[in-house]
Amino acid sequence: MPPLFFMPARRLRLAAFYSQVLLQVLIIVTGNYNFFNLLTLVLTTALLDDKHLAAESGHSHRKKTPASWPKALLGLPALLLELTVAGLLSYGAVHCFGLEVDWEQYTVRSRTTFTFHQFSQWLKVVTLPTIWLGVASLTWELLRALWRWTQVWGWLGKFCAAVQLFIFGIATAALFLISLVPYSYMEPSTHGRLWTGAHRLFGAVEHLQLASSYGLFRRMSGLGGRPEVVLEGSYDGHHWTEIEFMYKPGNVSRPPPVVVPHQPRLDWQMWFAALGPHTHSPWFTSLVLCLLQGKEPVIRLIQNDVARYPFHKQPPTYVRAQLYKYWFSQPGEQGRWWRRQWVEEFFPSVSLGDPVLDTLLRQFGLQDKSPPRARSASSALAQALHWLRSQLSPLEAPTLLWGLILTVGAIRVMQALLGPRPSWWSPPAREERPAPKDSARGQAASAPNSRSSSSQTSRRRK
Repeated sequence: MPPLFFMPARRLRLAAFYSQVLLQVLIIVTGNYNFFNLLTLVLTTALLDDKHLAAESGHSHRKKTPASWPKALLGLPALLLELTVAGLLSYGAVHCFGLEVDWEQYTVRSRTTFTFHQFSQWLKVVTLPTIWLGVASLTWELLRALWRWTQVWGWLGKFCAAVQLFIFGIATAALFLISLVPYSYMEPSTHGRLWTGAHRLFGAVEHLQLASSYGLFRRMSGLGGRPEVVLEGSYDGHHWTEIEFMYKPGNVSRPPPVVVPHQPRLDWQMWFAALGPHTHSPWFTSLVLCLLQGKEPVIRLIQNDVARYPFHKQPPTYVRAQLYKYWFSQPGEQGRWWRRQWVEEFFPSVSLGDPVLDTLLRQFGLQDKSPPRARSASSALAQALHWLRSQLSPLEAPTLLWGLILTVGAIRVMQALLGPRPSWWSPPAREERPAPKDSARGQAASAPNSRSSSSQTSRRRK
């Protein structure tokens, strides 16, 4: 469906938009991917135009004039293209995914009928043509903008439109050229054949993050179990207590929370750390050090309510980490959302002053060499921010974000209800009937011969 983003037929672009909306909404409903799907929805809104959004007031009330025969004749190839694309998509979905309808059980069965090698070969065939399709679509839009510029009247308006067209045209072409580099990541041979100027331009502005491949996971991980790191603390080194996070899996009896649109950074990084040894994630050693020191800002990243942190009264003497594999429990298991299996020790048991911990801190350059800088809280702005943070800190991040979103939505609804109504909202004005001739003559005879009264009468009649 994404190649349809660049099709010249408007209805195909709208079909691609709504298919992506359906896919992203289904992912939001069934998975915790934070704001990634919301960002994708925002990006796809570029496929909509003013005509589809009915941006012009009163547009829907105008009578539709029948199209002339040349225009109808030109619309025939677009219709044929739409029917061809719809037929190819339907055939491809049935053939490549082996769709079969079981009428007895009212189910649809599917299976992947192609291999990874066949998929890679297909990517080699279609990646470069989709790039040229994007080039053709962009060129067409630029030519349409140039044609609209020729219809502008007046030298001043034409000059302003020319400057605007030049700036936006150059920026759009440059951004499209930059985006070809991350787009071609999915097919190495096409990425190597890309114009070297595009690579140089992308490298010059890569730090600005103007373009991205927007690939969350190209390969699904955790098929053999979801790897999770479980932190443990102890006072004596023999009796260990698990440190529960707010969002990531830990306690097998706790259901997974819904966090969209919040991005719990530490919980997310903990899952990435579980995909390899702890030496691949140097920040994990710093996390262990902060827990041994009992730093409250770090503890609030684990538990927003410090009272739920098992070592909130006194920091643990020892900290270690274990690696588990997690699976969802079976439907018949009551009171358990997860089942897990121990894999190995992820991080050894350490304490403050432990040679192992000091060696890792030196290795990663994480030792505290200077005391923390004292922050001045004397200004009114700093005090206001500190008070605001103290008031909002008891709220969990998803609750706070949804509260802000609903507040903005309520304000917009109130503005729409209480604001000035559009022209199409007001009822049509009643036409005044002309007065009878006799009454008009009587009014004219009785009216004073002053200029002001006659002008007022004429205004009322008008």
